[in-house]
Amino acid sequence: MDDTQHSISSLLAAAAARAVPVVRGVDERQLGGATPCSGYSVRELLDHFFDVVVNFTKLGRKKPSAFAEKPDYLGTSDWRERFADEVDRLVSAWGAPGAEEGTTGAMHQPARTVGCMALLDLTVHAWDLARATGQEFVPDPAGVATLAAVIDGLAPAARDAGMFDEPVRTAADASAFETLLAATGRDPQWS
Repeated sequence: MDDTQHSISSLLAAAAARAVPVVRGVDERQLGGATPCSGYSVRELLDHFFDVVVNFTKLGRKKPSAFAEKPDYLGTSDWRERFADEVDRLVSAWGAPGAEEGTTGAMHQPARTVGCMALLDLTVHAWDLARATGQEFVPDPAGVATLAAVIDGLAPAARDAGMFDEPVRTAADASAFETLLAATGRDPQWS
């Protein structure tokens, strides 16, 4: 198997190809609706999603992130296209030579681990928005497989930091993606 098939950049590109259409499909009238992401309306989740993409781009470039800031990314009418542009920057940053090497971020996490966090957010928040706005969403199978291999290591710290809710119980025949969603505290059957 060619290692480039599973680079963070290629996984992010595949996830982006699924996430960007979901964001483009959000109708302005849906911004006040609830989402499966605990405590976020559609609008709040979109702002958070933008912020995640912008900050993980910085981390891919080994620059400091600023997750504590809460800018308003939806303040202009072209926010859907700006989101697509930011996602392109994210994929590009993680595709640069050395992006997956060493550490990145204030906690000095392995860069590949941080890249997997970006992939998790890009995949799961796209699902959140699709569910909240009545859109179809099918995740990239390679991305799900990569995340399934690391979620048990990421989840405890994410729960401690308040980023994940407690895991949700799933059916015995749950798909890998449903199991992944449940590990983040989301109900895969949310509607």
